[in-house]
Amino acid sequence: MMNAVSRAYVRGGAQVLSTGLKASGVAVNSMANRQAHTDLQVPDFSAYRRDSVKDSRRRNDTAEERKAFSYLMVGAGAVGGAYAAKGLVNTFIGSMSASAEVLAMAKIEIKLSDIPEGKSVTFKWRGKPLFIRHRTAAEIETERNVPTSTLRDPEADDQRVIKPEWLVVIGVCTHLGCVPIANAGDWGGYYCPCHGSHYDASGRIRKGPAPLNLEVPTHEFPNEGLLVVG
Repeated sequence: MMNAVSRAYVRGGAQVLSTGLKASGVAVNSMANRQAHTDLQVPDFSAYRRDSVKDSRRRNDTAEERKAFSYLMVGAGAVGGAYAAKGLVNTFIGSMSASAEVLAMAKIEIKLSDIPEGKSVTFKWRGKPLFIRHRTAAEIETERNVPTSTLRDPEADDQRVIKPEWLVVIGVCTHLGCVPIANAGDWGGYYCPCHGSHYDASGRIRKGPAPLNLEVPTHEFPNEGLLVVG
């Protein structure tokens, strides 16, 4: 049995414990409230909003106007982009066009009376040597009688000339691009000193490493005594 002193001690301890819990509870609640930031004010952006959208319960009568403005901006951007793309395409195509100097050299006119019979004269055309050979009757006869079956790049003489007395070829060896020497070689036509390719008086490969005949460019004789190449 507890005496009066013991009962008083127990009652005092209970009061102290109750008081401590209450004090602790107040502290916890106060800390929780501060951590939730309930004492902070929310910024008011009403000054930056349109009057028509401040009230969320009000019908927005200007939505169609804003849509129309958005469509207008998108359309204007599309038109501007199309014009910019057009300018870029025109600039790109223009950069690929031939310059005035190239167009001026696209064709060359040659006065044939300046080339004596039996001689080969070299001209510059489109940055490449151009051989114009005034062939003799003997050269024409010899080249016409060559069997095409004996040629590496079979091509008859009359397929390579428009007028029999005039041979027009580009002076670039078909092996590695060297410039052959005229009136030289085993067949008296052209000889490439780089690797020993021999061409006849029709510009056809007859000996050496070159795989093809000398190229015949597009040419014509618009008037007597005038040759136009290109």
